[in-house]
Amino acid sequence: MSEVYASRRTRLRERCNASGSATALISRPANVRYLAGAAPAGAVLLLGRREDLLVCTDPPEDRPSEGRPDEALRVHCLHRPGGDPAVAAADLLVGEGGDSLAVEEHHLTVARHRELRSVAPQLRLADLGGAVEQLRVVKDEEEISCLRIGAEIADQALGELLESILVGRTERHLALELERRLVDHGADGPAFPTSVATGPNSGRRGHRPTDRRVEEGDFLSVCLGASYRGYRCEIGRTFVIGTSPADWQIELYDLVFAAQRAAREALAPGAAFRDVDRAARHILDSAGHSEGLPALTGHGVGLEIEEDPQLSPAAMGKLDACVPVTVEPGVHLPGRGGVRIDDTLVVRPEADGGPELLTITTKELLAL
Repeated sequence: MSEVYASRRTRLRERCNASGSATALISRPANVRYLAGAAPAGAVLLLGRREDLLVCTDPPEDRPSEGRPDEALRVHCLHRPGGDPAVAAADLLVGEGGDSLAVEEHHLTVARHRELRSVAPQLRLADLGGAVEQLRVVKDEEEISCLRIGAEIADQALGELLESILVGRTERHLALELERRLVDHGADGPAFPTSVATGPNSGRRGHRPTDRRVEEGDFLSVCLGASYRGYRCEIGRTFVIGTSPADWQIELYDLVFAAQRAAREALAPGAAFRDVDRAARHILDSAGHSEGLPALTGHGVGLEIEEDPQLSPAAMGKLDACVPVTVEPGVHLPGRGGVRIDDTLVVRPEADGGPELLTITTKELLAL
């Protein structure tokens, strides 16, 4: 993997050079991990003039779930407790004779930015912008493998829950059980707080589990994800509890399923982000559900659960191959409940079989 990290840093350095900055300070944890292999708490990565440094408050711990620093990268630990690695990195750069530094202004706090200027007033600070995030959009096959394993773990955890007795149990209890099962099957932990929603709560995006108990005839919508070696996937499904679904439940489920399928089929290299969103949104709009629809149909995933691209009406840009995204349309009817169906897929060209579905739990409307 050392060559992979070195290649990533080289690509970033080329972007920096093109914009007039010879050096860069990476502080956003996911970006540090992407370029250095690990991101110990508070650590920053300095792309220096002569060498690159991972600057930490303490030596990195050897935990596979947190990654391991690139062996070819020198680790510099602060000698004094309570120091700021970003400030220390700027000081080291000044010692090398550096006169400019690109920083992640979208991540640095105002106070930290001021401290950098105070300690190294001779440095000309420039904004690196989202350069690293842009590099992260297209995944290599090692990254996709981690996502694939994470998806398998999430599928296992969800499948086991569906085999248990659900009536009478609370949303909160089911969410905790799912998160325990994720870890039992090898996940670093949940990719995000698990959402379990029953009855009138079902179908809400990002619903926080409550003490409401599962009842006969409820819609039950679940959204969970596994983090594996730092990479995060997502799956969401909706079921009916204990009885045959009512006509309105079947109708609503079939509608959301059709919208999700349309968006999945629209995933292809060169497809506009907004067109993928439109494929799902048009079906839901045409059925009279234009009010209250989610702001987006899906988003990228990777070292963070919500990355670029955004599949939304106003999103600009087109998909590339090897970009993992979620497709997660949903409809919520106030006071009644709703449906969400959520998959993680990897964009692939038609010659390679089209979009690769990572989350494979059935999307049939099951009565549990």
